Amino acid sequence: MRRASEAGTETARASTPAMLDAIERIGNSVPHPVLIFLILIAIAVIASHLLYLLDASISYQIINPATHGTETVTARANSLLTTEGIRHIYTRLVPNFMGFSAVGLLIVAMIGVGVAEESGLVNACIRKLVAASPRWTLSYILALVGILSSVASDAGYLVLIPLAGTALMSVGRHPLAGLALGFAGVASAFSVNMLIKPLDAVLTELTNDAIHIVNPSLSIEVTANLWFSIVSVVVLTIVIALITERIMEPRLGAYREDQASATLPPHEGGQLSARETRGLRYAVAGLLAVTLVFCLLTLPPWAPLRDPATGALVGNSPFMNGLIGLVMILFLVTGIAYGIGAGTITHTTDVIDAMTKAVSGMGGTILLFLVISQFVDYFTYSNIPTLLAVKMADTLKDASIGPLWLLLGLIAVVAILDLVFTPAIATWAIFAPVFVPLFVQLAVDPAAVLAAYRVGDGPMNSITPLNPYFALVVGFAQKYDRKAGVGTVIALMLPYVLCMSALWTLLFVAWYLLGLPWGV
Repeated sequence: MRRASEAGTETARASTPAMLDAIERIGNSVPHPVLIFLILIAIAVIASHLLYLLDASISYQIINPATHGTETVTARANSLLTTEGIRHIYTRLVPNFMGFSAVGLLIVAMIGVGVAEESGLVNACIRKLVAASPRWTLSYILALVGILSSVASDAGYLVLIPLAGTALMSVGRHPLAGLALGFAGVASAFSVNMLIKPLDAVLTELTNDAIHIVNPSLSIEVTANLWFSIVSVVVLTIVIALITERIMEPRLGAYREDQASATLPPHEGGQLSARETRGLRYAVAGLLAVTLVFCLLTLPPWAPLRDPATGALVGNSPFMNGLIGLVMILFLVTGIAYGIGAGTITHTTDVIDAMTKAVSGMGGTILLFLVISQFVDYFTYSNIPTLLAVKMADTLKDASIGPLWLLLGLIAVVAILDLVFTPAIATWAIFAPVFVPLFVQLAVDPAAVLAAYRVGDGPMNSITPLNPYFALVVGFAQKYDRKAGVGTVIALMLPYVLCMSALWTLLFVAWYLLGLPWGV
């Protein structure tokens, strides 16, 4: 019996890589991502017109973030083939691209990151981290930092994901496993953190506005999910690291640099040289200088980067709204300082060349962003995502099931919808006035409802092509494997999504059944 059991286990282990390889082959056999989104645009145009002819519409309540009041809104399918629709397509081409925030964030961040990388700072920091940390902790450290990076909004996508690939490659491990690890931490666990971040404030406001529909005297604090979030971070860090080491790396095998699309920079092993050590000292001095300047710009009550009306530093403040600028300056200053100390930067043209190289390498990604921005706008204009979200919410609300099953249904609905409708705030603005009052009347803690939303909204972010940064990760993967495509990234991320969804949901159920406090 024992031998039969062991044989069954080995068969199951062998079938998992085979299934992922099949997913990768199928995914990579589809057209180039640019063509995929052009096809999706055509589908959205046709679907919008069909729904328009059927006069598809739905009325629902939504919370207005500006007035904090509820409004009844009627959403109708808008056709992209009517006079107004054609006019919209024609006039929105440039505004859609210019308003696609991922483009600006990417270019600005890569200016600083490019200098840090070309000067050798990134490589030296990774080698220092590897030398100072036990080998087995590297996956856990990168996963934790990836999850915590959400406090800096989208900066983790631009910095942590490529850094994780480089870090694993520097110790002889497969860089694609590092990219997958970083993407899972940054995207799939984006909704939780050990710190309070701007997203928490907005979600809490929307939740309180929904509570006040039925109970004006009840409110939750911005820390209402803090304990659940902290434990979630710990659990997800372990899950991400274990999946990387037990599933991803065995499947990928040993990495061969001849798979790369271009010559990769060398990754020296061993101790840092005297010049590299001096460069790191200069970089630390640059870091302290930047920190001092931004402390003066943020900490005093009169600081210019505080909210001019409320004096707040976190939330809708100049500091948080321009945080990507801090990321650029941080990498730029420390990269230049390291280069001067290590002797890799000897002239101002070296800095300009590094910036130019970083930006010029993003040509394909920027083209893809141009097409994605059009699809997102047309899809939103058609009102198909809103019709789908409200219909799913109403169906779940009308289901005659107990509170726990209803919470699990909310998690499932949010997860499914996340594949086609990714904005966390916009989705909760629709769902909160539907579900929060319902659960309040069922004597369920509103904090539990918000926690359920976080669980549903997280994992799918790393496999939906509608994530603005999905295309960026495909580009990162092609750096290490010229044959990589959409299928490669989906096959890499699917084990993370499935395991994180299952275990995170089990954590939520256990928390609910034990009656543990969700936060402060």
